[in-house]
Amino acid sequence: MPLPVSDRLAIADLVHLYAAAVDDRRFDDVVELFTGTAELRLPEPPGRLDPVRRLHGAQGVRAAMSGLAAVTRTEHAIVGEVYAPGDDADHALGRITCIAHHWTVRGDAVTDVVWHLRYDDEYLRTSRGWRIHGRALTVNAIETPVVRRVRLPPATGRPAAAGP
Repeated sequence: MPLPVSDRLAIADLVHLYAAAVDDRRFDDVVELFTGTAELRLPEPPGRLDPVRRLHGAQGVRAAMSGLAAVTRTEHAIVGEVYAPGDDADHALGRITCIAHHWTVRGDAVTDVVWHLRYDDEYLRTSRGWRIHGRALTVNAIETPVVRRVRLPPATGRPAAAGP
């Protein structure tokens, strides 16, 4: 049985809110998009592209986001989304494909490390709506194209649910 349209839309919003909050560097908002007991399974690129490291809960999400502190700007382009029901009406699964740019500026040099990645997600309906309960990040490819310039991210205090 497919997911109800309202659930599918809410979960898609969650996925895009995650990308927007990461790109806006609102890492506290990112934490709020996960359940308190969420598990992140992460790769260790460039050596390991499959998820090999496990982080748990809000502290784990914060630790994962802290890895972006040295990156000037990111851009997560969601290029594919497939959702399916989970074991019951309060669980769902997702497979998200994404192209994630990670720009770093040092003096006049700009580096872009591009990850072509997949998130294998588990979602849980909570009293606050759908949240990410499990996420396995797999990097399918890494590239480093030449970049001339990057715009610095704007300062923002908007919450993740504030919209674009």
